[in-house]
Amino acid sequence: MELFSLKNKVALVTGATGLLGRQHCLALSEAGAAVVVADLNLGDCRHLANELPGENHLPLALDVTIPHSLRTGRNAIFKKYGQLDVLVNNAAVDDKFESPALAAEQSKFENYPLANWLRSLEVNVTGVFLASQIFGSAMVEQGRGGSIINVASTYGIVGPDQSLYLKPDGEQAFFKSPAYPATKGAVLNFTRYLAAYWGKAGIRVNALSPGGVENGQEGWFVENYSRRTSLGRMAQPTDYKGALVFLASDASAYMTGANLVVDGGWTAV
Repeated sequence: MELFSLKNKVALVTGATGLLGRQHCLALSEAGAAVVVADLNLGDCRHLANELPGENHLPLALDVTIPHSLRTGRNAIFKKYGQLDVLVNNAAVDDKFESPALAAEQSKFENYPLANWLRSLEVNVTGVFLASQIFGSAMVEQGRGGSIINVASTYGIVGPDQSLYLKPDGEQAFFKSPAYPATKGAVLNFTRYLAAYWGKAGIRVNALSPGGVENGQEGWFVENYSRRTSLGRMAQPTDYKGALVFLASDASAYMTGANLVVDGGWTAV
């Protein structure tokens, strides 16, 4: 089990206070890491940091789209710890439409707003690029190796199944937008680029592709989604903790440039 230990390691999670980000922080702290809990709202980060096992965690207000914010965060991390060993690029946006009555029409590819497309690119792709550039470069400079984990998605591997969003009466509730699959596909190939580029520096770069997580969705959607998976259910938020610790730790010491798919068999059939 020592292979999975993150004792004396420092791990940074972006988008830390979201549904999966919280579990990423918990998993890393349970494995022994000091966790940098980074997200837009400092108060939320402080609250989460106080809930984690251990006492040496750092709440950090961070915007992954702003280089100055990332550099300020890097300086705070090295001032407190003098090191950074794990970077989890988890921050991302997914489309939400305010009016359910208009969601189907607004989410159609033919009508999809350019502003939504650009915002998704800014956070999901440029945010991963900037965080990797600024924090990853610091990891290279310290000369002790490290692990970068880019959170992707099954929709970065396969196209969305729009039938999932059909209500029982046959009405299309909405369409999965083009931006999320496009940006998560970009994250996967960026992962391969960084793995090849930083391999000699001992920086391993891998992707984690989760499937859909049950989180209060309508019953018909949960049923539609579950039917499409080999295991017959959606994921629970805790289902990715083991995979994340594996990628962060020496248990995956000879693994880089890979995409670890944890989707209940969604992409297997």
